[in-house]
Amino acid sequence: MTALLTDNLPLLAGAPNGIKKLRELILELAVRGKLLPQDPSDEPASELLKRIAEEKVRLVAEGKIKKPKPLEDIAEEEWPFVLPAGWEWSRLGDVSEYIQRGKGPAYVDQSDFRVVSQKCVRWTGLDLQPARFIAPESLVKYESIRFLRSGDILWNSTGTGTIGRACVVEHCSEDEQLVADSHVTVVRPTGLLPVFLWRWIQSPSVQSELEGNASGTTNQIELNTSTVIAHLTPIPPLAEQHRIVAKVDELMALCDRLEAQQADAECAHAQLVQALLDSLTQASDATEFATYWQRLAEHFHTLFTTEPSIDALKQTLLQLAVMGKLVSRPTGIHADSTSAISQQPYVLPQNWLWCEFGSTWESSFYGPRFGKEDYVASGGIPTIRTTDMSSGGFIEMRNPPQVQVPAKKLDLYKLRTGDLLVTRSGSIGTMALFLQDTLAIPSAYLIRIRFLPTIAPQFGLLYLRSPLGQSLLGLNTTSVGVPNVSATKMALFPLPLPPIDEQHRIVAKVDQLMALCDQLKTRLTQARQLNEQLASTLVEQAVA
Repeated sequence: MTALLTDNLPLLAGAPNGIKKLRELILELAVRGKLLPQDPSDEPASELLKRIAEEKVRLVAEGKIKKPKPLEDIAEEEWPFVLPAGWEWSRLGDVSEYIQRGKGPAYVDQSDFRVVSQKCVRWTGLDLQPARFIAPESLVKYESIRFLRSGDILWNSTGTGTIGRACVVEHCSEDEQLVADSHVTVVRPTGLLPVFLWRWIQSPSVQSELEGNASGTTNQIELNTSTVIAHLTPIPPLAEQHRIVAKVDELMALCDRLEAQQADAECAHAQLVQALLDSLTQASDATEFATYWQRLAEHFHTLFTTEPSIDALKQTLLQLAVMGKLVSRPTGIHADSTSAISQQPYVLPQNWLWCEFGSTWESSFYGPRFGKEDYVASGGIPTIRTTDMSSGGFIEMRNPPQVQVPAKKLDLYKLRTGDLLVTRSGSIGTMALFLQDTLAIPSAYLIRIRFLPTIAPQFGLLYLRSPLGQSLLGLNTTSVGVPNVSATKMALFPLPLPPIDEQHRIVAKVDQLMALCDQLKTRLTQARQLNEQLASTLVEQAVA
């Protein structure tokens, strides 16, 4: 079975969330006895269970543990799956000398004694950094059995997102008087390898069923102590437990290396793609641009193999569009070749000019505000919201709220075909053109921009969606706070303006290239789905 894993590592690791699924598969195979072949010379687990039972009798006789309540026998119908020869099913309470939730302690600001909480229990081990402190005098009330020891398993028992997480306590003695709080269950196994038991808890078999077995509301679910005590656990021979733990550790280390290599490869790939795309926008002349484009084209199908790389390509295409590098143009001079902008971001083609964005507007307008009493169930004017604007820059009205608008205000408020809507606070990157032949008005969170005939509305939208427009809107920054933009601020944005005929050619070319990018994404998604199906089939074959 190990050969099956190693022979198919590229397929498994390359599937969506592949390395995560590979880790889960390793654990599942391990706890089902399918990761390594069984050794017939191993002492069977039935003998181990007899010794554990005898040890617990001795501990009870010596007063070290309380006499446990008898647990129900395990019927064959309860088995989650069939175990290999030499393995046995046992209830966790039968192979543990102590299982109990921690207590809610009296906390203090500082002391020499700490309390383990959910935050301390990590899959990577016990982390005492977030532990709080307990008053020394409170520890007097604790029975000695409650103090954590090396080999204890801590199992988070409450909380969405944290329930089920577990770790093994290492290098801890009863003398340290380390205790758990009431959100953590302490499991102290007898005669078993604690790390094997921890791997069982970590396996998909346990984790996938955990919330179904937990009780409580959706806000606060709990793993009851009685559930933990009755929990079914596969018990391999002790020698095999050691072999399984060693092999799982080895394979998890391999996953760590694969993950690191994958991250390095993805980072290098992203840097290469961005460097090649940047060379296009930074080309100094047409000859240099053609050279860089040819180099990109030769490696196109190896470069644009991820969604981020395709998104980067889209952004570069938009930037090339507003730089005048996307379509060929006839020679000629713009009707008004005098630029109104002193600070020009880059050099434009001969027949383009820099102008203020607002100089291309007929008007701008902030959406009106209405009171609750103005909204009606039907018969009103639909109000377009930010949520009605698609990522593609179009309006998709989804049952918009309707308002009663005074007749004398309707002509001022209503939208016309070609109006650009821009969100002015919060999600300011959300914008769209109103192209419907219907009656509607903008909501109060939108700026409505109406263009003059000198600019195609689609080119105005393209400009704001380009890296230049996004940076002017303040979206490509790491500034803290809620972003916002005003029509006054936008009116001063420097706009690279081509002749109107060229604007239409640019928009058509961008639409064509964006459709090709979307096709690339679709094929990428289909390939990933196929890879995932193949990986899932392999996993099912391995676990069956």
